[in-house]
Amino acid sequence: MLTELLLPHAGIGEIRLLSASLAAIQQAGRLVMLFDPPHDLSAWALAQLGLDVAQLLVVNTRCKVVAGSDSLWALEQALKSGHVGGVIAWLPPRLRAERLRRLQLAAQAHDGPAFVLREMAAQQRPTAAPLRLGLRAGGADTLVLRVLKRRGPPLESVLPLELSPVLSPGARGRAQAASPRPQQVLEAATFINLAA
Repeated sequence: MLTELLLPHAGIGEIRLLSASLAAIQQAGRLVMLFDPPHDLSAWALAQLGLDVAQLLVVNTRCKVVAGSDSLWALEQALKSGHVGGVIAWLPPRLRAERLRRLQLAAQAHDGPAFVLREMAAQQRPTAAPLRLGLRAGGADTLVLRVLKRRGPPLESVLPLELSPVLSPGARGRAQAASPRPQQVLEAATFINLAA
């Protein structure tokens, strides 16, 4: 099935969140494809997450070599091919519902996970994806996950997820020292409320 992840912006930890699943696919001898990552990827960082970079295929369809080419065609074909173990795709903004429906139908025939990453504003539009998750950063190594759509009853609570650390201990200490303490945030919020 298609899993839709809504992000405020790329790079909040979505690759770290999905890395264990992708590594398991690779360990089973299957190929993982990344479609249209918004930034250059670091092979070293991907390897640190347990991914075999030799078994990753990065496809950039946004550099329209052929005028009028369809950027979602390659993704749909990969899902239908039967040769790909897992897919992550950063979708273009304001994607039409019928295009997402086609991807969902292709993902149903696919025998592995298919993750599509979209802008947070897509939350206001309907989706064919059976699972839609909203993600936001909760700190240097934390994501806050909200289940926006799933099969079964709704889940109202948010889930904080600890990610594998990316900062060295020294850099993490500097980041924590620079961030406001919880009491400072509470005092600032109280001040704002009193001023209103």
